[in-house]
Amino acid sequence: MEAFADWLASSELGQYLLCREQAFFDRAVADAFGFRAVQLGLTEYDFLACNRIPWHGYAGPEASADVVCDAAFLPFDSRSLDLLVLPHALDFTSQPHQVLREAERVLMPEGRLVLTGFNPLSLWGSCRLLRGRRDAPWGGNFFAPTRIRDWMTLLQLEPTATAFMAYSPPFSRGDWLSRWQFMDNLGERGWSLLAGVYGIEAVKRQRGMRLIMPAWKPVKAGSGLAVAGGNERHPVKQSVQDEISHG
Repeated sequence: MEAFADWLASSELGQYLLCREQAFFDRAVADAFGFRAVQLGLTEYDFLACNRIPWHGYAGPEASADVVCDAAFLPFDSRSLDLLVLPHALDFTSQPHQVLREAERVLMPEGRLVLTGFNPLSLWGSCRLLRGRRDAPWGGNFFAPTRIRDWMTLLQLEPTATAFMAYSPPFSRGDWLSRWQFMDNLGERGWSLLAGVYGIEAVKRQRGMRLIMPAWKPVKAGSGLAVAGGNERHPVKQSVQDEISHG
């Protein structure tokens, strides 16, 4: 993850990607409410900047983090966070399933999870196959978004939205990236498979108890007439009614 963070800061391709991911997170977290929000990883960049939750925390292996920890073993209480942001946390871990399980554990019911990941079914994925996995960012896991959504569903994390970004081929030179920026406009019109990165928003759904209602039986009408203005639950026999009327 540290090598990936350095690549974002030092390369023109990294700056291109960072700009688009920042825009995604700004939109995704803007309407999330609660009391506690945490960004896990890439703490040099503030992906919670547009969120209005009063308490923001930044955790991860970086020295710049407020809480230095492993993404697979979070030092937060269960059901303690309202928003959790994972920028490429599943890409740069050897335990992606465990990271998702920890995310589900620390989120409150109806809490929000927002993450990004590299799309293997893209030009970026093809470049990873050609260049090998030694250098950042090509050493990441590159899980398909459909696979991540399946994992989420098993953990009661309901995917609510998926976004795609970074449609330009992964050129290392900024002038070539500028020439191919028209791909971003084309991609947003329906070429999502070409996107180098996806973003997924999910909500933690808590399985609740099902309320079992009593099997009410309809009450059969009595043989008498009900007295209007009296207690309507108690019918009055006709003989009593006659006595009242002649009394």
